[in-house]
Amino acid sequence: MDMNEIQPSGHVKQLRRTRNGRIVAGVCSGVGQYIGIDANILRIVLAVATFFGGLGVGIYAVAWLLIPSEEKDASIVQDLIDKNKDNPVWLDVKHKTQEGWAKATKSPNGHTAPSQPVDPYAAHPYAQTKQPND
Repeated sequence: MDMNEIQPSGHVKQLRRTRNGRIVAGVCSGVGQYIGIDANILRIVLAVATFFGGLGVGIYAVAWLLIPSEEKDASIVQDLIDKNKDNPVWLDVKHKTQEGWAKATKSPNGHTAPSQPVDPYAAHPYAQTKQPND
C-alpha cells in the first residue's frame, strides 16, 4: 500500500497520528485507520511485543517520531531537522557522519569499497599463482 493512496472521493489517504481514538500519541489509532483495522488489535500486538523483549515500546517510539500528526505536514524528526539545518552543531554532526561513512566505505588501500560482495574463495588479481612449470 502506498503512503499516499488516492481514495474514491478524490482525496489522498495519508498515514497520520490521529486525535480521534488517541490513548498516548495516536500512533495505533492512526495506523489502524490507515490500514483499516481496529487500533486495539495494534495495541495488543505492541503490548505483546513489549512483554517479549521490549520491542513494542521501541516500535511505538519510532512511529511517534516519524509519523506526522494529522494537524501537521511534517513529523517530529522532520521538524527538528528543518529547524536545526543551519545550526553549526548540526552541520558539524552531519559533516562528521559523512566523513565516517566515507572512511567506512573505503578499503585499507584508499580505494572505495566494492558495492558487490567479494567472493572470499576467488583468487586475488595480484596474487602470484604457481605455474605448472615452476
